Amino acid sequence: MTLQNRLDNLYPRADEIPEPFRAGPAIEQRDYLVNGELHQWHGPLAPVLSPVSLQTDTGLESVVLGSTPLMDADTAMTALDAAVKAYDRGQGAWPTMRVADRIHHVETFLKLMREQRDAVVTLLMWEIGKNLKDSQKEFDRTCDYIVDTINALKELDRRSSRFELEQDTLGQIRRVPLGVTLCMGPYNYPLNETFTTLIPALIMGNTVVFKPAKFGVLLIRPLLEAFRDSFPAGVINVIYGSGRETVSALMASGKIDVFAFIGTNKAASALKKLHPKPHRLRAALGLDAKNPGIVLPDVNLDNAVTEAITGSLSFNGQRCTALKILFVHENVVGSFLEKFEEKLAQLKPGMPWEPGVSLTPLPEPGKTEYLQGLVDDAVGKGAKVVNEGGGTTHGQFFYPAVLYPVTPDMRVYHEEQFGPVVPVVAYRDLETVIEYVLDSDFGQQLSIFGNDSKQVGRLVDAFANQVGRININAQCQRGPDSFPFNGRKNSAEGTLSVHDALRVFSIRTLVATKFQESNKALISDIIHNRESTFLTTDYIF
Repeated sequence: MTLQNRLDNLYPRADEIPEPFRAGPAIEQRDYLVNGELHQWHGPLAPVLSPVSLQTDTGLESVVLGSTPLMDADTAMTALDAAVKAYDRGQGAWPTMRVADRIHHVETFLKLMREQRDAVVTLLMWEIGKNLKDSQKEFDRTCDYIVDTINALKELDRRSSRFELEQDTLGQIRRVPLGVTLCMGPYNYPLNETFTTLIPALIMGNTVVFKPAKFGVLLIRPLLEAFRDSFPAGVINVIYGSGRETVSALMASGKIDVFAFIGTNKAASALKKLHPKPHRLRAALGLDAKNPGIVLPDVNLDNAVTEAITGSLSFNGQRCTALKILFVHENVVGSFLEKFEEKLAQLKPGMPWEPGVSLTPLPEPGKTEYLQGLVDDAVGKGAKVVNEGGGTTHGQFFYPAVLYPVTPDMRVYHEEQFGPVVPVVAYRDLETVIEYVLDSDFGQQLSIFGNDSKQVGRLVDAFANQVGRININAQCQRGPDSFPFNGRKNSAEGTLSVHDALRVFSIRTLVATKFQESNKALISDIIHNRESTFLTTDYIF
């Protein structure tokens, strides 16, 4: 079957969808969680459309998955008020709770969350077009992340359970919460990336207002009861609606202590400016990236192409860690492109539930038009679409376009495309690549492909102060979750990993006293009588 035939038959009829993966009736969600109760929203709703369309006798028809509350600022403020009350200036039951008890609440949530796996996975496929394998992986990886976070906190607390004696001063140092946290995640990983901030914030004793991503919003609905039944009232509150309407009001109130956001640097900057006390606002931000892949002349081309294909087109290139531009040495660029096109042609386009599918429709309305604009701009300035069918659109599907040769006067050279457009730049001198990275506004990651130790070593040193992670002969990626995930420049603020996130959402507090018999006796009595949740030598198993 030709590529055009495959694309013409991309979308199914309703009766062709396997029973386990059918979307079911539209979900009119009016529920939102505030202060431990599911409330009903009686105002306007925002429709949720799937990127997946259906073939009908009259042509393609969009699938309406349901609707979610289009909440106003006043209602969003009730969620903030509940979080503020639950935190109670650090005196609330949750921030003062023993670590072992907070862990128990998170474990309860994890158990209830796992019961919703099928529902969440199905909604991941239908809401954002993520294929079945990756949707299952996202859910399972999120559960694993929660387990790893629990274990990391146990280890952190064990180290904190002992007292330290320095210069005749006896002290115990523990990590305590920061306050009320606003969590907002991205649409490309609406479960996993969101929970990498949400769970650490909660388990460290902060209270949370959580606003789901703009796409992938319905998939949080199956978890609302789990949140309600696992945590004390007000500890976790879930709101919906336009960020411009709701989040702006939350930030302007000055009652947000921690801002956990994964999105664009422009949006993050605008929201931070609304806070009246910016010096009191702790931020954990995952932002834009334009990660380059650099292919040296002495290279294993097969490995470089395999990694570059996955790095640039996994989930249609809709990852902050995706390879967004490829610099290939002029001596190997011809062979690289030939192998790249061959590999790309093997990627299967289709619906998310189809076995082996790699390329799926895009969830953002207007995204195909934006990508076509990048292609048209590059072609108009001398580039060519070098792969067969590159840039072909069908509904919200965009077949990957490999652009070559890309030059600095083209938009795609600078803009983060966040989609299946692969710009390839031929270079002769490494200084060209080095200058690109040094001049870039972004500094998340990059990949170096090569076998020449002198050249690779030179690039490592050139880029160590420019990006958060350098990958050698491998694509850019977040994992393993025990490794730091950060960025420089406009790409991030703060560091996230299983261990680092616990520190991002807490602060060290020290209780100290002179090393004297009376003080030792006092501390011993407090511990023995369990009169403090801070001063304790409890060992969590």
